Amino acid sequence: MKLKYIGLLLLAFGFVACESDDSDMTDEQPVVELTSGSADFSNYVAVGASFTAGFSDGALFVASQENSFPNILSQQFSAVGGGDFSQPLVSDNVGGLLLGGNVVAEPRLIFDGSGPVRLDAMPTTEVGNIMAGPYSNMGVPGAKSFHFVTNGYGNIGALPNANPYYVRMASSSNASILEDAAVQQPSFFTLSEVGGNDVLGFATSGGSGVDQTGNLDPSTYGPNDITDPNVFASVFTNLVGAMTANGADGVVTNVPYVTSLPYFTTVPYNPLDPNNPDFGPQIPVLNSTFASLNQAFAFLGVPERSIVYSETEPSPVLIFDEDLPNIQAQLFQVLQAGGVDPLTAQLLSTQFAQSRQATAEDLLVLPSSAVIATLNEEYFNQLVGLGVPPETAGQLAVNGVTYPLRDQWVLTDIETTSVINATDAYNAVIESTASSSNLALVDLNGILQQASTTGIMFDDFTMTTDLVVGGLVSLDGIHLTARGYALMANKFLEAIDATYGSNFILAGQKANANDYPMSYAPDLQ
Repeated sequence: MKLKYIGLLLLAFGFVACESDDSDMTDEQPVVELTSGSADFSNYVAVGASFTAGFSDGALFVASQENSFPNILSQQFSAVGGGDFSQPLVSDNVGGLLLGGNVVAEPRLIFDGSGPVRLDAMPTTEVGNIMAGPYSNMGVPGAKSFHFVTNGYGNIGALPNANPYYVRMASSSNASILEDAAVQQPSFFTLSEVGGNDVLGFATSGGSGVDQTGNLDPSTYGPNDITDPNVFASVFTNLVGAMTANGADGVVTNVPYVTSLPYFTTVPYNPLDPNNPDFGPQIPVLNSTFASLNQAFAFLGVPERSIVYSETEPSPVLIFDEDLPNIQAQLFQVLQAGGVDPLTAQLLSTQFAQSRQATAEDLLVLPSSAVIATLNEEYFNQLVGLGVPPETAGQLAVNGVTYPLRDQWVLTDIETTSVINATDAYNAVIESTASSSNLALVDLNGILQQASTTGIMFDDFTMTTDLVVGGLVSLDGIHLTARGYALMANKFLEAIDATYGSNFILAGQKANANDYPMSYAPDLQ
């Protein structure tokens, strides 16, 4: 059975950029005299992960770095004595990285008219061409909280355990990000999105990592594990202590709920449309096929695991849920007792021992859109190897329809709760530390929640988290557009004004939406 997954509904509208004609617009004039308040912006250093670096459309490239929120901030600071702001610029606008000529990070995403695809070009940024820092922008994509204090995180000889983005900018092979930031003795700093990657890997992998709460040894963590909040607390207070040691002022941000990003909200839990000519006609056959299995579920007291596809409404996908009790043995016995032959009973009981249809609380990750309703070739070949006829094997191996979507494609409600709980714990530490250290605080979590519900105004634009057309989040579904980073910069300025008595916003010294695109052209290379 061959099915086609109906593409993301929002993409059907095409790539519609809500750009305004700004040909007659002039720069907004300050309404009052600009003042820096009590803050000293002469030596600004930014510390953080991918948002700080300017990561966008699934890559780091020159234009995205130039539109990073720290670089935008530095341009505003220059009006009140801010100094030069250095960034470890990559080599091109293709994005991606090479290591010894081999691609280790892919080029940026572009929109091809129907969805995001990788730019068909070869990266030219070689990790081994080290441009030793330190730099004003110490944003390192992929860094978790404890990585900021890890010596050797930029050691090329330690790859892949080191970070290739930090390798090309570290001051030495044994340096840490914090050391490279603090040695510059900043007069002002930003500390942004620390903690985001501590939950993001778990979430984007469909919860295939481990919630390491209770484990204080980060050296034992896997790449997708959630960092223990006590480890985070120790690191974050250390970061703030080091950055303020010489009396610097600064801004910190809390961690947004990453599960509100379009990477997790674009693909619906119920994408199987009966109006799809490749799926609708199959529904009666599917429901008939699953009838004996559903009877067995009912007999075992788990009718909620029944698999039923609606002929009138969109149906949820079938998923594997590792948190469900494994009923393989009981299911095999019931099926066989009901007259199912031993081989079929064995196949069905194994395949559906921990399966159910998704609910609205389950989040399908963005890449699942390319997998749903396609043939799982690995399982198909396994069945054929067991002697199952190819036609039957094909019917049993349709991802999300007859074969449960694997763990990496779905973040279940229980896994989402783990992400939320860790984020809340991190944010409690951040907010307490900011208060006790008299630092400004930007509520990135609240900003994202507003954008994902009612939208958030930026000049004449309503910014939302809709993929492609929302204007805030780039094509990778996680990182921001240039316009999104400009909005973020203004939120920093608002917090700085409120805390340090400056008046950037009132004086009109801020980023303007029309100066920053919500997309980059494919021919920008």
